[in-house]
Amino acid sequence: MPAASPWQNHRLLEWALVTAVLVTLIWAFERQVAVVQGQAERLTVQLTLKALRDTLTLEHLLRTTRPPRASTEPTTLNPFALLEGTPNFAGNVTVANVGTVSPGTWVFDPECGCIGYRLRYPQGLEPAQEADAIWFRVEAVNGVFRLFPRANYRWFEQVLR
Repeated sequence: MPAASPWQNHRLLEWALVTAVLVTLIWAFERQVAVVQGQAERLTVQLTLKALRDTLTLEHLLRTTRPPRASTEPTTLNPFALLEGTPNFAGNVTVANVGTVSPGTWVFDPECGCIGYRLRYPQGLEPAQEADAIWFRVEAVNGVFRLFPRANYRWFEQVLR
């Protein structure tokens, strides 16, 4: 049997090193993609919250310009009901049942007067939440409805308000 060439051992070592480098690069790329996806979701949530706040402000302005009605003002309001189209709104779902909706979906809980969002990419959210959902109370302050986070959420080191 001929002796193994020293070059064959070197080739095997080279291939092992190339494989290890490729696996490390793929792993690092996947981690970075997950971070970017989470940051994009955070931005989308922040933009949706801004749109909902603007909608609540416009509703208040419209109420102040309309003639007064005899009925009392509501204590809570579903801001999604004021919008014409909400493709990722699942309707009324309680805090306890938010795990039943698909990730990336907004809900309204009429029991607590809260809107919630079930996260697609919960990594980076502090404090960690049950069912990977974040919640905001809809409260009237001096007759104007506002959104307040139910916890001090930090998402990728940024405060979520």
